[in-house]
Amino acid sequence: MGNLTATPDAETAVPLPKVINFVRQLSHDLRNSLNAAELQAAYISEISEGDEMKDEIKRLRAMVSELGTSLQRLTSALGDIRLNPMEYTVGDFMEDLRQKVSTQFPDASDAVGWQVGAEKDAILEIDPQLLQQGMLELFDNAMRHRCGAGKMIVEADVKGKEFSITIAEPKIDFSGNPEMWGYEPLQTFSHGHYGLGLHRARRIIAAHSGELDIQYDRGGGCLISTVRLPLSNEGD
Repeated sequence: MGNLTATPDAETAVPLPKVINFVRQLSHDLRNSLNAAELQAAYISEISEGDEMKDEIKRLRAMVSELGTSLQRLTSALGDIRLNPMEYTVGDFMEDLRQKVSTQFPDASDAVGWQVGAEKDAILEIDPQLLQQGMLELFDNAMRHRCGAGKMIVEADVKGKEFSITIAEPKIDFSGNPEMWGYEPLQTFSHGHYGLGLHRARRIIAAHSGELDIQYDRGGGCLISTVRLPLSNEGD
């Protein structure tokens, strides 16, 4: 057998770390250009006359700022998970999460029902902001793909040395394999979304020594996402 040589049309598998480095560098370069455009727009606003012109420049600056924010979110989604853990009660974490969900998803008050168990004083050792980000990725995915009547039910409970949060979403005629969701990034794409949210959620939860389990209950017509986290060893 002769030696195999690459051809111009041969597909090349690029390792994920190289893709991440490429996206980071590209994002950095684009943000530098956006910063320059923002400074130029600010200067033009200062020397321009007329309210209409100033309003148009204001809208332009808002568009540039939004694009820069989107690039920052993209690089954050691919970034390393670095925890700053602290002790946090289950009750405080759930109340913070409820407020975050209400702020990020204004319709959540009608769409989500919360059920928090009695052991609110149980202690977690977590990075609360980072863990909230991971949970919000789950809510974002659920909100964007709602396809069933009824409320989404969020249940938090403590059993033994484990804390769990379960999100049950009504879904009819669901197909697919949700158990594998989030293990491989960049598998699905839509406007503003690049198949990174659930992947980041899994990495954040794993960094907390936790687990994310996603299954579809065909009998109940529900997609069920369960996050399990160990409680703090304080008091052992």
